[in-house]
Amino acid sequence: SEEDMKALFEDMFTDAEIRDFTIRWKLMNDLYQHVSQRTIASELKISLCRITRGSRMLKKSNGYVKRLLSERYKDHYQI
Repeated sequence: SEEDMKALFEDMFTDAEIRDFTIRWKLMNDLYQHVSQRTIASELKISLCRITRGSRMLKKSNGYVKRLLSERYKDHYQI
């Protein structure tokens, strides 16, 4: 459940690590939805290098994040 996941993250990670994870998740969602890298960099105040890494993750044909986002948005065309 969401509550269990929140409790797990609060136990395992520092506040800074949780913020980094949250930014990475937002980045992956935005990339998946075809938001431009420059827009993402501006909105999240992160480097294009960090975004490029996320982009590479989504290009993996068997990537878990890509499959998870495809299921979330119910658009299985991207996998």
